[in-house]
Amino acid sequence: MIYLFSNGAMQTTAAPVVVTTGAVIKTLLQVKPGTTQFLKIIAWGISFDGSAAATPGKVELIETDVAATVTAAAAADITKIDAEALNAGDPTTNIFAVGTTSTGYTSSNEGSITAVRNLDAPQLLAPTGSYYFQIPLGQEAVIQPSKFGRIRVTFGAAINAYCWMKLAA
Repeated sequence: MIYLFSNGAMQTTAAPVVVTTGAVIKTLLQVKPGTTQFLKIIAWGISFDGSAAATPGKVELIETDVAATVTAAAAADITKIDAEALNAGDPTTNIFAVGTTSTGYTSSNEGSITAVRNLDAPQLLAPTGSYYFQIPLGQEAVIQPSKFGRIRVTFGAAINAYCWMKLAA
């Protein structure tokens, strides 16, 4: 089953809403597996709407042991990509944990992180750029049960962003 998560509510009659990075460390997207579920990250990306080159920001794909406080994702915010996911029913039942300290976007509090595991190499990205990485088969990064996969950024000045993760359950 393959699912797509973005850093915002599912768009309907308008384009997705961009999210500001702010000028301090901020989790833009957080995903928490169900209690016994491992999730494979098969691709991820981020893009910015800056109009002029400036100092790059730090972008991380990490797994951590502490939740950020986020806007909770709903089942409707999770895109079911393949036929198996479409037939599997509500993914918030046992594949993904949802809530303000589980799966969601746009953190308001990063929490007191005590351990981090990099799921991909950190990037320095220009506010005018984008990054996309499809992880080779057999090398997928795994988010463990009871952990949190996050796309986290640190910019010197606020810039708007879209980010996403494509996950296999």
